[in-house]
Amino acid sequence: MTDRRAFIGSVAAGLLVAPFKAFAQQPARVPRIGILGNTEGSAWDGFRRGLRELGYVEGRNLAIEWRWADGRVDRYPEFAAELVRSNVALIVTSSTPATQAAKRATATIPILMTNSAYPDKMGLVETLARPGGNVTGFSNFGPELVGKSLELFKELAPKTSRIGVIWNPTNPVEAISLREAMTAAASVGMELVSVEVRAPEEHAAAFATMIDRRVDAIKAFGNPVNFRNFQPIVDFALKNRIASAFDERAFVDAGGLFSYGSSFVDTYRRAATYVDKILKGAKPGELPIQHPTKFDLVLNLKTAKALGLMVPASLLLRVDDFVQ
Repeated sequence: MTDRRAFIGSVAAGLLVAPFKAFAQQPARVPRIGILGNTEGSAWDGFRRGLRELGYVEGRNLAIEWRWADGRVDRYPEFAAELVRSNVALIVTSSTPATQAAKRATATIPILMTNSAYPDKMGLVETLARPGGNVTGFSNFGPELVGKSLELFKELAPKTSRIGVIWNPTNPVEAISLREAMTAAASVGMELVSVEVRAPEEHAAAFATMIDRRVDAIKAFGNPVNFRNFQPIVDFALKNRIASAFDERAFVDAGGLFSYGSSFVDTYRRAATYVDKILKGAKPGELPIQHPTKFDLVLNLKTAKALGLMVPASLLLRVDDFVQ
């Protein structure tokens, strides 16, 4: 009898201890987020830095599912659906088309946009102060910056009169940008030539159009399609000795004349703070849309010299960084 009781006691003790032991050995759950973007770049380095500053290290205490469209905007819906099926805790998007695709794919998973323009007018949020729903993040002020680029053209290349604008008509934000740019151009006596590019393979035809229309400068909107072919765009401008303006520094590093826009590295770094808040339980609909706090003017001095441009001293003082 004693042996039987001892046996039963040992089995019972094992049943009680085993679950606690298994529980103690259970690793902490690592949150997993999805990235719906165009391509790798310095902006995402800023995002990673922001995460590290808050204690998140990819592969250690944070898992990230990366999805790159690589200039193919039509792939966003497919990638958004993949991220939803993988049940990520949060989707971080890098443009208005990406945000729209994510919003169509889910009404429950939080969506953090890093650089969408006019999110209220695009129907992504209810208001900037109180977004509502599952979308929040950062606006890039994109459309308002077009007028500033025209002013800079006047300072850098005073003879500029006809600017070819490379834009994607499938992006509703860019339609707003183009209308505002047309108005701004008319006020300073400049003409804008609309050059539509919906996919990377259409740039060659766009270049031919600009030659035919005799543009003396180009402005490429900062969209995934243009970013995919930033080097051919820059090479076209250099070959034809025309001034060029962009929204992102990558174009200037490649040989473009200048870029002016919100600092994507700074904005993406700040976006990490919203990742932290949402992972800790904050509701995206209650987090207000934030605006850029840092704007960068980057000038390529080598290109300016090649174009025979004399950069005014007053402008040199306003340049945030030079490419030489």
